[in-house]
Amino acid sequence: MAKTELPERAQYVIVGGGIVGCSVAYHLAKMGHNDVVLLEQGQLSCGTTWHAAGLVGQLRSQPAMTNLIRYSTQLYADLEAETELATGWMQCGSVTVARTEDRMTMLMRTAAAARAQGVDVDVLTPQQAQDKWPVMQVDDLKGGIWMPGDGKANPTDLTQSLAKGARMRGAKVIEGIKVTDVLTKDGRVTGVETDQGRIEAEVVVNCAGQWARSLGKMCGVNVPLHSAEHMYIVTETMKGVNPDLPVLRDPDGFIYFKEETGGLVMGGFEPEAKPWGMDGIPDKFEFSLLPDDWEQFEILLENALIRVPEMETTGVRKFYNGPESFTPDNNYLLGEAPELKNFFVGAGFNSMGIASAGGAGRALAEWIVHGEPTSDLFAVDIRRFADFNNNPTWLHDRVKETLGLHYAMPWPNRELDTARPFRRSALYDRLAAKNAVFGSKMGWERANWFAPEGTTPENEYSFGRQNWHDAVAAEHKATREDVAVFDQSSFAKLLVQGCDACTELNRICAANIDVAVGGTVYTGLLNTRGGFESDLTVLRLKEQEFLLITGSAQAVRDADWIGKNFSPDAHVFLTDVTAAWSVLALMGPKSRQVLQQLTKTNLSNAAFPFGTVQKIDLGYATVWANRMTYVGELGWELIVPVEFTVGVYEDLKRAGQDHGIIDAGYYALDGLRLEKGFRAWSRELTPDITPLQAGLSFAVDFDKPSGFIGKDALVAAKADPNHLSKRIIQLVVEDEMVQLWGGEAVLCDGVEIGEVRSAGYGHTLGAAVALCEINATEPVKADFIKAHSFEVDVAGMRFAAKAHLRTPYDPKSERVRADG
Repeated sequence: MAKTELPERAQYVIVGGGIVGCSVAYHLAKMGHNDVVLLEQGQLSCGTTWHAAGLVGQLRSQPAMTNLIRYSTQLYADLEAETELATGWMQCGSVTVARTEDRMTMLMRTAAAARAQGVDVDVLTPQQAQDKWPVMQVDDLKGGIWMPGDGKANPTDLTQSLAKGARMRGAKVIEGIKVTDVLTKDGRVTGVETDQGRIEAEVVVNCAGQWARSLGKMCGVNVPLHSAEHMYIVTETMKGVNPDLPVLRDPDGFIYFKEETGGLVMGGFEPEAKPWGMDGIPDKFEFSLLPDDWEQFEILLENALIRVPEMETTGVRKFYNGPESFTPDNNYLLGEAPELKNFFVGAGFNSMGIASAGGAGRALAEWIVHGEPTSDLFAVDIRRFADFNNNPTWLHDRVKETLGLHYAMPWPNRELDTARPFRRSALYDRLAAKNAVFGSKMGWERANWFAPEGTTPENEYSFGRQNWHDAVAAEHKATREDVAVFDQSSFAKLLVQGCDACTELNRICAANIDVAVGGTVYTGLLNTRGGFESDLTVLRLKEQEFLLITGSAQAVRDADWIGKNFSPDAHVFLTDVTAAWSVLALMGPKSRQVLQQLTKTNLSNAAFPFGTVQKIDLGYATVWANRMTYVGELGWELIVPVEFTVGVYEDLKRAGQDHGIIDAGYYALDGLRLEKGFRAWSRELTPDITPLQAGLSFAVDFDKPSGFIGKDALVAAKADPNHLSKRIIQLVVEDEMVQLWGGEAVLCDGVEIGEVRSAGYGHTLGAAVALCEINATEPVKADFIKAHSFEVDVAGMRFAAKAHLRTPYDPKSERVRADG
C-alpha cells in the first residue's frame, strides 16, 4: 500500500490506531465529517488491541452503558457486509456460572436487570450450564445465566474493518508516524507535531491507549490511567471444543474461557494486579509482550483446572502477557478534556475495549460534532476525575485493585480499599475516633455510618441487610425526632463573580436565580435536549457574587459545563473554592434550638425563612448559614471556613447535648432523602431525564426574560403528551423485611417497565424505599399510578410495592418550614 502523504491541516486528527481510534474515525466519517486524519505510531491494532481476548458482553450496571455495547454488537454484525473485511464477530452467547450462593444471588439480580434493560437472559441450573458448555465440570456450581446476545470478535480484523469503513468515506489513515507534541493556543488545541511534520487541526482526539496519559501531559491534560500486566493462555486443541462454544465466565475463580482454533483461550482478572510501565511505555512496544509470569498467573490457572480438569493434560500453545491500561474506577475515559478546548479523549478501556469500542466511538464522534454528549455518559465522562487523580503513585496503588474488579463480587455499597485515605475533611480524625466507617467519593473520605461503641467499624457486605442497618436506623431516628450533624464538607463549591455573573448564570440555570441578596435557589443545569447536566443550589451572597453548592463528584464537570456556556466576552469568573469551606449540616426538629444557643441571629421563620442564607456568628466563628435541607427536616447547612470547622463542630456538639444530638453519615442521609423523594444527580437526574419527567417542574422558570439553555426542548416536551411516559416515581415496598439496593427491575402488572435508580431503607416509613425510572406506553400520571399494580424483582423474587408521584412522608414539607 502506498504511503499516505501527510496533510498540512485537517478538521479532525485522531491519535491512535487501535480499535477505539478507528471506531471514532469510522463514525465521524459516517456522520459526513470526512476531513479526518488518523495517526498511528506503529501499525493499526498494535498496542493493546491486537492481544485483546475479544469478548463482547452486553450487560453493564448502567442502562446507558448497556445501550452502547448493544450498538457495538449490531455494528460488528453488519460491518463485514459493509467493508467486505472479516471481523471475526460471532454471536455465540455467554454462560456465567456461580460457585457460591452469594454469586448466584448476584446473577439472579443480573438477570432481573437484564430483563429490565431488554437484554435476553435465562437462569440456568448447573446441568443446564453444562449442556451449554460441555467441557466443564459443574459439581461445585450453584447455577448460572445464559445471555444469547453476547459474543466474540477478532480484535485485529475488527479494527481493520473499521479503518476501511472510515477510508471508504474519505478519512485518511497514516501508519508509522509518531506524535511528538500537541499544539495549543489560547486554551484550545491547534494541531499536532509529528516526526514527519506538523498538522494543524480544529479537533484532536487522544485514543492513544497506554500512551494516552503521556500524550495528555504534552498539553496539560490529565488522563488518569495506568498500565497493568494482563495475561491469558491459548491451549492446544481439546475434545468437545468447537467454534460455536459460548464464552464462559467463572467470576468466583476470576477466569474466562473462549474457543480459539479448537482450543481454549483462558484468562482472567486476578484480585491483586501487577502494575507496569511506571517509567513510561516504550515507544516501540506496539506488538511486544512482557515475559511470561506463571507465578502471577497461578491463581487463575488453579481455578481453570477446577472448572476444566482436562486442561491438566492439554498443552499450552501460547502465553500472552500484554499490558493494558486501567482507570481508578474501572470505567473508561470519554469526552472533551476540561483543561483544553477541542481536545477529546477516548482511552482507558480496562480490558473492555473490544466490547465498548463501537458504541464509545459513536458516542465520542457525536460529542465532537454536536459539542455535547447526545446521551447519558456520566459513568465514563473524563470530567468525573480531577487533576489529583492523575498522581502516578496513587494510580499505581489503585490499579492493583481495579483490574480485579471485573470479577470481584459487586456488593451493594462496595468501597475500594486501595490508595486511601486520600482527601480528608477537617473533622476526619474526630469522626474516626467516634467509630466512623468511611466511604470515598471524588477522593473524599466521608463518614457513611458510625459503629456503636465496642463494635468493629467496618462494613460486612451482603445482598441482604448489612451490619450497619440498626446503627443507621438510630441516626435516621435522631434526625427525624431530635437533631443530627452531618459532615458534608465534600460538597463541591463554585464561586461565580463579576458584573455579568447574574445574567450568565440565569441563562445557564433553569430556575430564576436573579433573587434578592440572601436568596437560595435550587435549580437544574440543562442541556439543549432539556435533560439534567447537574442539579445544584445557588446562594446569592452579593449582587455580583454567587456560591454554587453541588455534589461531591461534580466539581470538575459542573465547572466545565458552566465555563463553556459563559458568553466569550462576559465579565464573569468561576473559581473552585471547595477546599476553603467545610459544610456541616445541622438537621432535625431541634436544630433551631441548638443553633440559637450559639448565635445572636434571629432564627425564626419570619427573620430567617426557608430558602435563604445569612452570615451569622456561631460561637467564636462567623459562618454562612443556608436554610436548606436534603433530609426533609428543619435544618441549616453551615458553610464554615476550614480553619473554624473544628471549633464550630465542638460548639454544636456541646450545645446539642441536652437535645440528643448525634453524628450521622451518608447512609442515613441517603435513606432520609429517599423517604422524602429528593432526587440525586447521576441516579434519578441524568442528561436523558427532563425536569418534567423527574417531577421537578417547580424548579424551572419558563417565564424569566432571559430564557435558559434547554427551554425550547422543555416547551416542546410540555406539548408532547407522550413525554411523561418516561417518569421518575417513588416505590415503597409492602414487605418491611425486603432490602433494595438499586438496579432491580420494576414491574407493572407483571411486566418489566423500568428499574430502580436508587434505593435505601426508609426507617420512618418502615420499609425499603426506591426512586425508579419507568417507561410506560402512556403518560404516567396519578390515574396511571392508581390503575396499576407494581412490584420489584429482587434476585428473582417479586415483592409488591406502593407507587407514588408525591412522597407519603410530609408531602407538603410542613416539617421543613416549621417554626418555633
